Amino acid sequence: MKEDGFMEFVSPRKDIGRGSPLVADEPSTLPELFLQAVSKKHRSNALSYKVNEDWRRISSDEMLERIRAITLGLYSLGLRKGDRIAILASNSPEWTLSDAACQFAGLLDVPVYTTLSPASVEYILNDSGAKAIFIEDKAAFDRIAEILPDCAALENVIFFAEPAGMNDGQLSLRQLEEAGRQLAEKDPQLFERLHREVKAEDIATLIYTSGTTGEPKGVMLTHTNIVSNVLDSGERYGFTTADSCLSVLPLSHIFERSAMYVYLYYGMAVNFAESVEKAADNLAEVKPTILIGVPRIFEKVYAKAKLKAVETGGAKEKIFDWAIEVAKDYALRHEQGKTIPLMLGMKYGIANLLVFSKLRNVFGGRLRFCITGGAALSDDIYLIFTGAGIPIMQGYGLTETSPVISSNNPFDIRLGTVGKPIRNVKVRIAADGEIETCGPGVMLGYFNKQEATRDVFTDDGWFKTGDIGEMDADGFLKITDRKKELFKTSGGKYIAPSPIEQMIKASRFVSQVVLVGNERKFASALIVPNFDMLRSYAKHKGLSINTPAEFCSNPKIIDLFERQVANLTKELSRYETVKKIALIENELSVEGGELTPTLKVKRRVVDEKYRDVIDSFYRED
Repeated sequence: MKEDGFMEFVSPRKDIGRGSPLVADEPSTLPELFLQAVSKKHRSNALSYKVNEDWRRISSDEMLERIRAITLGLYSLGLRKGDRIAILASNSPEWTLSDAACQFAGLLDVPVYTTLSPASVEYILNDSGAKAIFIEDKAAFDRIAEILPDCAALENVIFFAEPAGMNDGQLSLRQLEEAGRQLAEKDPQLFERLHREVKAEDIATLIYTSGTTGEPKGVMLTHTNIVSNVLDSGERYGFTTADSCLSVLPLSHIFERSAMYVYLYYGMAVNFAESVEKAADNLAEVKPTILIGVPRIFEKVYAKAKLKAVETGGAKEKIFDWAIEVAKDYALRHEQGKTIPLMLGMKYGIANLLVFSKLRNVFGGRLRFCITGGAALSDDIYLIFTGAGIPIMQGYGLTETSPVISSNNPFDIRLGTVGKPIRNVKVRIAADGEIETCGPGVMLGYFNKQEATRDVFTDDGWFKTGDIGEMDADGFLKITDRKKELFKTSGGKYIAPSPIEQMIKASRFVSQVVLVGNERKFASALIVPNFDMLRSYAKHKGLSINTPAEFCSNPKIIDLFERQVANLTKELSRYETVKKIALIENELSVEGGELTPTLKVKRRVVDEKYRDVIDSFYRED
């Protein structure tokens, strides 16, 4: 063990297929990225956030001034290059400013999801050896207060929102900034010396994978990893200073955090959503041109629009359904490069006026396109939104790859794929179908976990993603499933759950679905209904059903779902057929532990939580 706490080992990653060096005038470290963003893309509204009813702005100059103050404030606490500092807070300008300051100071920040249990927070703080933690407010502090005495390395707690009273070792961000300004007066050159000491090969951050299985692992990402990915993933999107965005996904995840660096590098106006719940209102207020989200966001928007049409009933419901089919037909023909028939063009014009314009207004009415990742996007959702004038670019990556491996973009896009590998990234498919990759974005390794690091690299240094996929003749990558999520029936047949779940989710009555059946005789499904849609259905059918529990146990509702599943999966092979279902009354959620922060299903957790229900599928009649 080295003095700085890092285990000495040679990463199995080989410097192969890394592409050409970064262009001379491009940044090679995160401090350089921020400095270029300020000097070349000056904005009066670099960062905007809402307080009560007012949107407040932070200019590029103010952003850099505060980063300088926080950087030096951290130095005044005795934190030095290579030390670790955690960030436990929801998205805000303070999150981004503090992250940037850590990079300028040569510190490794350790993002922590706000939804993690105190025990998980304790594990991360101790495993990383964090000496300090940025925390949102007193409420967030109180939630984890009991575990902090057991975090041996922790010395300081820094509050974004200053509480009424603080103990020893606690201070507010305001106080930290003031200490930094005082230090700047004493040593005006310190800030520059600190960020000049930061090298491209230095580790910038430890990001603990939430993971769908197993113990969290700290992913070591260097400045080269992150900066190269920002430059290589963004180069075909045509971002400009005229663009604006809404930050919704958690900055604790590399997807949104890397996106933040993209926003700033290209000089976009960054707006922070008040919360996930208020994101819809914020979209209407800030009218972004770019939106980065996970598929669940688009699924919910569509489900809400469909429900509104159903509840209105009559001609409006029929017009909505007709318009959706027009959108899908139009987008598919455009995708395939086919000429749009005159009649379809006329239909599209009418549908655009009656339905599509309203759907675009949900997102503020100015979107150029959306970028999505983190989970599979169904072909139907892609066609519906793209056909309605809201193009969706689906990408693919992992925390370990900083994160983007491949992405569709305005110049190269193909239905059912996650695009082509980005610049300087190579992808190959192993004999068993696993996707392997190499390039400058691939992590250094897992912190303090040499064996786990070795396990995810091939002998020749390619990173094993754990995903199963294929590449077409034109180089577009398609993900078919997670390698660890494939399950085998007791009859020896392998089943990929994700494609079957996507089929079932095509039902307007289905909100969420998880396929089960590992080492069992057949596949079954746990389904969370769309209860709003069910209530509308029950009213139409004259059924006296009200609560989720009543819906989930009602024979007529269960029969409805059995018919829906059978119809939507009729093309499956016999061994893949879903034989039994159960309706679940509580939505799977991050807070409930069944989903990761990017809304992937934690199948092990679901299996354990619903063990009795799953066992009942396979009891002999």
